[in-house]
Amino acid sequence: MFTRIFGKPKQETNALATLDKLNETLEMLEKKEKVLLKKAAGEVEKAKEFTKAKNKRAAIQCLKRKRLYEQQIEQLGNFQLRIHDQMIMLEGAKATTETVDALRTGAAAMKAMQKATNIDDVDKTMDEINEQTENMKQIQEALSAPIGAAADFDEDELEAELEELEGAELEEQLLQPATTAPAAPIRVPAGRQPANKVEDEDDELAELQREMAL
Repeated sequence: MFTRIFGKPKQETNALATLDKLNETLEMLEKKEKVLLKKAAGEVEKAKEFTKAKNKRAAIQCLKRKRLYEQQIEQLGNFQLRIHDQMIMLEGAKATTETVDALRTGAAAMKAMQKATNIDDVDKTMDEINEQTENMKQIQEALSAPIGAAADFDEDELEAELEELEGAELEEQLLQPATTAPAAPIRVPAGRQPANKVEDEDDELAELQREMAL
């Protein structure tokens, strides 16, 4: 355990140191490549000057040196490609190692939690919860039970009394007389006047005749 714990930072340090070394080598090769490119360009310029001076042999020697520089430049380019490839592989391996370490740490933490809480403990805890719940129900039922004079009341007798009251109320509703409908108004045919109205008209006519006789 302690070997793994103290070994991981060392491995990570070695990987970082290797990447730094590869970067330094890559920079060095790039600098050399620039120098060789400059020298090759210089040999071309010299060859042009010797050609103008009709010194063909010296111009050919400049071109030969240019070819040698170009070969070295090509070789340096291959070295750079190999270093890039090595850096990519190393970075990928580093990421893979970190991923595996993270997964291993998660698995160890899960295993530790499972050891701390096994199935027996869970069952025991659930039994305790169920027991406490049942005790609480019994306590609530005991608190809600009637006490004193109310505890002596018979529920069956109370229900029978309630049924008697409902029956008496229904019987009282049935015995009430039905409400009478209002009498329809009597219509008198046209041309016929009530007897009392005819008598009033005769009295008025007699009174008028007496006034005229006077």
